[in-house]
Amino acid sequence: MSMKLSQFKFNLPKELIAEYPSKNRDESKLMVVHRDTGEIEHKTFKDILDYFDEDDLFVFNDTKVFPARLLGIKEKTNAKIEVFLLREINENTRLWDILVEPARKIRIGNKLYFGENNELTAEVIDNTTSRGRTLRFLFDGSNEEFHKVLKQLGKTPLPDDILRLRDLTKEDNERYQTIYAANEGAVVAPTAGFHFSREILKRMEIKGINRAFVTLHCGLGNFRQIEVEDLSKHKMDSEEMILNEETAALINNTKKDNKKVCIIGTTTMKAVESAATINGKVKVFSGWTNKFIIPDYEFQIADAMITNFHKPLSSMLIMACSFGGYDLIMKAYQEAIENNYKFLTYGDAMLII
Repeated sequence: MSMKLSQFKFNLPKELIAEYPSKNRDESKLMVVHRDTGEIEHKTFKDILDYFDEDDLFVFNDTKVFPARLLGIKEKTNAKIEVFLLREINENTRLWDILVEPARKIRIGNKLYFGENNELTAEVIDNTTSRGRTLRFLFDGSNEEFHKVLKQLGKTPLPDDILRLRDLTKEDNERYQTIYAANEGAVVAPTAGFHFSREILKRMEIKGINRAFVTLHCGLGNFRQIEVEDLSKHKMDSEEMILNEETAALINNTKKDNKKVCIIGTTTMKAVESAATINGKVKVFSGWTNKFIIPDYEFQIADAMITNFHKPLSSMLIMACSFGGYDLIMKAYQEAIENNYKFLTYGDAMLII
């Protein structure tokens, strides 16, 4: 029997949603959950390397978030609108999939203007979902110049959970990004990686813990509400990913040597398991994945996982329960609430080992 969505409901007090990042990346709390014994430890993130040895491997998602929120106005009425860039469909014709608010007033044929001096103009050419549209940007310069203007006008796509509590700050431009972000394309950050500081990466190097990178461009589907009670009927949005030869070799050699593979975050787990084969190896993968991991899933690669504390009824919580065991992770979440752990994007970390 498939698990039900309602089994992943819990009461998250609003005051436990982290409004701001911790002063230093590696000073958040760390809960360590032991799958074999059920023991739960309370540490700080700086203690993370105590649980790993030489030749173990950490796998990170090196996607880079681009400034995907654009504020603009609608032609004729000058009504304020907000556009959220999802993905570029065609670089040559400058077609983009977007979400728009307020959606009810934005129709095919409307022109939208962005920037104080209307530096960018776009035309709505299709409806995709209730809030979704396809835009064609009208711009005379090169693609390079176009993307430069997009970045100048765009704002960091901080999740609504935080924007309901406060305004965007300059600090978010840096902190809503991992320090190893390299390949631009995400509209949602892989937040488990936020806890890694340069000091921790240096300490990993000294201890002989290896690192590997996948790229999965995280999309808004991670926050899309699951609308079916039977989890086996939920369809995840597709996300683009790359797992290259070097990473495949590092993972496969680590498994062969019986050393631990630690996956950093649910997006990395999704990518690695999308590239996994039934004999416990990974293959090179370049394409799209819509993998949705629910309890009873047989993990092929991961020996440990670092993740944040997620919201109720979310696909990320469901994945954490799949890896750590439903009863143990839900118990850990209650303990996190009792011990004032911070939740969501800028919240504290959990190591499931």
